[in-house]
Amino acid sequence: MHPRCSLTAGALALLAAFPAGAADKETETIVVTATRFSEADPSVPANISVITRQDIRNTPAQNLPDVLSTRAGVDVKQLGGTMGRNATVDMRGFGSTATSNTLILVDGLRVNPVDMGSIIWSSIPLENVERIEIIRGSGSVLYGDGATGGVINIITNKSGLAVAGVTATLGSYGYRGADVQLANGNDKAYYNLFVNYAAADGYRDNSQQDQKTASGRVGLLLERGEVFADFAVYKESNGLPGSIFSAAYHDDPRSTREPRNTEDRDGYRIRPGVSYRLDDRLTLEGELAFEHQNLAAKYFSSFGDTASDRIRETTSFTPRLRWRHGLASLPSETVFGFDYYDGKVTSDNTGFANQGASQESSAFYLQNITKFTPNLSLTLGGRTERMKQEANQDAYAGGWSPAPAMQGDSTRTQGAYDIGLAYAVDGWRVYGKTGTTFRFANVDELFGYDAFTYAPVFAGDLKPQHGTINELGGSVALGSANLRASVYRLDLTDEIGYDGSLYANVNFDPTRRTGAELEADWRISDAWQVKASYAYTDASFRSGVYSGNEVPLVPRNLASAQLTWNTGRSGSYSAAARYVGERRYGSDFANAQRMLAGYTTLDLQAVWNVKPWKITAKLINALDKKYAPLAGYSAGYNDTYYYPADARSFFVSGRYDF
Repeated sequence: MHPRCSLTAGALALLAAFPAGAADKETETIVVTATRFSEADPSVPANISVITRQDIRNTPAQNLPDVLSTRAGVDVKQLGGTMGRNATVDMRGFGSTATSNTLILVDGLRVNPVDMGSIIWSSIPLENVERIEIIRGSGSVLYGDGATGGVINIITNKSGLAVAGVTATLGSYGYRGADVQLANGNDKAYYNLFVNYAAADGYRDNSQQDQKTASGRVGLLLERGEVFADFAVYKESNGLPGSIFSAAYHDDPRSTREPRNTEDRDGYRIRPGVSYRLDDRLTLEGELAFEHQNLAAKYFSSFGDTASDRIRETTSFTPRLRWRHGLASLPSETVFGFDYYDGKVTSDNTGFANQGASQESSAFYLQNITKFTPNLSLTLGGRTERMKQEANQDAYAGGWSPAPAMQGDSTRTQGAYDIGLAYAVDGWRVYGKTGTTFRFANVDELFGYDAFTYAPVFAGDLKPQHGTINELGGSVALGSANLRASVYRLDLTDEIGYDGSLYANVNFDPTRRTGAELEADWRISDAWQVKASYAYTDASFRSGVYSGNEVPLVPRNLASAQLTWNTGRSGSYSAAARYVGERRYGSDFANAQRMLAGYTTLDLQAVWNVKPWKITAKLINALDKKYAPLAGYSAGYNDTYYYPADARSFFVSGRYDF
């Protein structure tokens, strides 16, 4: 039998193997991402995972991206270091364009940059995270551009419960860190404040890092809602060790080809908002957000020294209304919303041409959920989004890369829809859905070069990426055990990516992703808990010059397992293993190179609560596995290059609660 058929049948068989009869424990957790409003039971047809605060505490992870990697189908690629710097998060197999296809939100605010830059994870301290909601598969109707692989919503602490705590951490390779948490509130107002500092000398040469962050929220409680303001201020700097070629990777993975390259990033964001219940049927929510980022990098090479000073600014306005109106005698509610985003990027460069770009998007969307019976619900949704983009580059006559000026603009409109059914009864839940998805080119992808003259050109002929997704899935609860499974097929047309053989961003020939995702949680007893996940992803080209070839950097197999033992007064202990299967090297669309080796890592953690102290010890990569989460192939050097992961490292922290 074909492995895809076997896997699909196996996932559905696992659902059927559990008898009904227990309460569905998934409904006990509030979920926001599924409707953009807080719901105890969103009733939507989607594969949803929630990482609770307790899950985060039990997970032996040192940064937020590593926490995400514990869930089915979430492939995290770190570029080294313990702080998650420049980590990419990939859902459902996009490889090098993962950041443009997996949408990351903080309290519903998108933090993916408008260019090809990475998410600044230091702006989201792990201690500030209350829970994480993961919705796999397209979120294009509710969230629009860039949600093809799924949506991850990081929910920060807003409790306002009286807390005053300080944490200090020391670790391998010169790691040192400190965290301060303050919070308080009453029936009229509340505040939360988190301050984080971390620094490390780094495992590799020129991999030193440091970060400083202050973030929080203030809120004024009203009789029918609240007004609030979220904020974050952050600053980080680090060396850029870059990649190393195969000989150095095998002989000296701590080495670098870039001993002097550095990067500095700082910024702030502020988001005032309101949540107000107009009456028993109408609720209004909305936010106005602004984020400013400065990114400066210096590069040194035999061709000449270069530098880049880049500024990113994003303004957004995201009002929405939930109307619980009923449909004849049936319970029914509709969410109407408007999303406006305005992003600008300017780059002043030394050694090459200055550039600028902007994009303005506006979208209307609605989602209706109607319950035909207490157990059966229908979800219908639609979105239309308009994107206006502009890019320009100054003429440049100096250095080794002279170029004439370039300027261009384009306006495109794209839509999406979702149709799905969900049925839940006696601990069972099954769903099926079909819909469409899309993404526009990011502003960096608008810059192209003529294949013959190498003159800069505006890549306005890049079409929006679009496609269809079909999915079946469900969950079952049996006593203290929960199982979730889904199978899907995602067909894309005009997928946007960089083809190294053409030295250009292009619309690829049609691609297809088929796969299955499986998660299991089992509380064996009050002391023992097991979590496990597995995902199979087949990402390949359907036709064209690469027909039948695999999409680079997408592992077919991902798996994780975690065992937690809570002994009470003697502490709690966790062991977490993660497996990432082999995959094609980056840029190897021709599939001409050998496969990048898979790897398995083991992380350990022990926590002792001796109030008012809490002591935590972590051993990351406990087996000292040598591996590269990211690697590619260079046709120019006819060699493979690697970003080595850190070797085994140890961390110990102490928290004191006043």
